[in-house]
Amino acid sequence: MAKFPVIDLQGAQVGELEVSDDVFAAPVREHLLWEAVRVLRARKRAGTAKVKSRGEIARTKKKMYRQKGTGNARHGNARVNVFRGGGQVHGPVPRKYDLHMNRKAMAGALKSALSLRAQEGDLVVVKAFEGPEIKTKLLVEALERIGAPRALLVDAGDNRWLKLSSRNLPSASFLDERGLNVYDILRFPKLVVSEASLRAIDARLSGAQAEEAVA
Repeated sequence: MAKFPVIDLQGAQVGELEVSDDVFAAPVREHLLWEAVRVLRARKRAGTAKVKSRGEIARTKKKMYRQKGTGNARHGNARVNVFRGGGQVHGPVPRKYDLHMNRKAMAGALKSALSLRAQEGDLVVVKAFEGPEIKTKLLVEALERIGAPRALLVDAGDNRWLKLSSRNLPSASFLDERGLNVYDILRFPKLVVSEASLRAIDARLSGAQAEEAVA
């Protein structure tokens, strides 16, 4: 079983937590990390870019001038792409950029990301994210004390103190434990997780592995 020291926001060790080796000491598969980041970034794309084709331009369809005798090139109407304000050719249209990655592979990528942070010593477990008042300065000082000024902060979504105290931080971000993903883990050099959330993550990923084994 992998073990992590549990500290408080003052930086003092207050306990130790045992977690599954299958989740936090798994082999780091870089190809799964690459694939997961690619899929997650693609899902963030809106796909709303749109240009007008010549058939959508609000101009007359009348022929610009007679076919011959003017000394100009032959043209139909001013909706074509060679004129200013004309339609675009092969331009972007609304589309979906979603890519697919099966559940087993995505779970494997998440285990690889967690194991990578654990192996590098960049996974920090805190007893609880709480303070006397909701104040960004208090959270900044706490992160400095535990050596994680730039970090992804993971806890339950109903932790109002952490959610409000971290929303103005330029170098750290709060994430609900239920939305933990490979892309956000790799965006930050440190991963700081509450003890309760780490237990929940361990149980969820260990359970997913057990279900896959039965299937």
